[in-house]
Amino acid sequence: MSCGILHPPVALIYQGVLVYDVLLGIPDLLRRLPDGLYVPVDIKSGSGLEGTDEEEGEDGKPKKHYAVQLCLYVEILRRLGFAKENKGIILDIDKQETEYLLDQPRGIKAKETWWEFYETIKEEVKALIKQVKSNTPAMQSSCKMCPWYQSCKKWCKENDDLSCLPGLGRSRRDTICNDLKINKVSDMITLDISTLMERKKKEREFLSGLAEKSLSSFQRRASIVKVSLKPVLYQKVTFPAVSREIFFDIEDDPTQEFVYLHGAYERSAKGESFHAFVAKEHTRDGEAQAWKEFWEYIWSLPENDYAVYYYSHHEKSTYKHMLKKHPNVLTESQLEGFFEHPNVIDLYSKVIRSHSDWPLWSYSLKDIATYLGFTWRDETPSGALSIQWYNKFLETNDTAILNRILEYNEDDCKATMILKDALVRLNSEAKV
Repeated sequence: MSCGILHPPVALIYQGVLVYDVLLGIPDLLRRLPDGLYVPVDIKSGSGLEGTDEEEGEDGKPKKHYAVQLCLYVEILRRLGFAKENKGIILDIDKQETEYLLDQPRGIKAKETWWEFYETIKEEVKALIKQVKSNTPAMQSSCKMCPWYQSCKKWCKENDDLSCLPGLGRSRRDTICNDLKINKVSDMITLDISTLMERKKKEREFLSGLAEKSLSSFQRRASIVKVSLKPVLYQKVTFPAVSREIFFDIEDDPTQEFVYLHGAYERSAKGESFHAFVAKEHTRDGEAQAWKEFWEYIWSLPENDYAVYYYSHHEKSTYKHMLKKHPNVLTESQLEGFFEHPNVIDLYSKVIRSHSDWPLWSYSLKDIATYLGFTWRDETPSGALSIQWYNKFLETNDTAILNRILEYNEDDCKATMILKDALVRLNSEAKV
């Protein structure tokens, strides 16, 4: 047991280690209050409250992971006698402080407070650690940053778990298992969906959240994964005829909401080239400068005679956040005009997810490109490792580390190009 507070007391403690029993926390700052107690302050590169992005939720609402983090610090401080109130502070990218009052309800309609939410999570974690409770593993996109990801992935594949079907996830998997008493991908193939829909009309809670269209989609995917083993494009896709194609990918640290690399792989009749725009320092100005250089490159391209391809909404949603941080780089109308242009194409959202199926457990770019025969030069390519490499580069200024990051990003861009070319080939076989 340790208090982690300096004596004599000081006004600010940077990254003090708080320990009580099995609880451990390292807040960025501990600020001493007039009464001699402390409030935890965590520094974030993003905003202190939820944004307006479609995945972020309501304006003015505390972020779950921020609130839980602060609750942990406050509990340890209270148990050690260095805090009385359940509150903490987030210091955001704009140096604005947001006070988190942790005894308040989580939302307008929610009765549960942030502290009660934290207590629930803590008890669940304790039960899992003591093996009193267990979870059935599941595959979903949010799992990839989890340290248990590979273990869960192995279990799901070995057990032919339903969540292995792209887009199905844990919640739908549990509903199907409970209502239909099936738990394997192969079981989906023989479902009589029309009969199930008739039953659904009579039983309100039966297959809740699963419509006929989504069930049919998962059944098709199950058949492709288990039987046909070939990708299918359900309708022809028209790609723009232009003199230059740009395959685009960013590298960022989502935990700090910091974008450190914008990569563009360019292809034209003259050949192929890679353009990288890197934040050479982990500062607001460093991020803004790299972003500015990227846009200068885009604006230098021949107007209406180039196409940009990227994979997933991540680039678009990240750039919306960056616009708030760096409004002097470009205008909101310029950003919207770029992503709304018909020659700027999200291959995942506009083609892969909506018009195709693949004999794969995941529709990630790495899985599809690997299936198509593409190989990354790095033996352990991953976005998480790229973040580690970048932090190491900042510490050492080692150009070899920077080159490793650039090669990884370039290969991501080239993988996008490989996918686009494969879709062009599949067009000839597309079902109209």
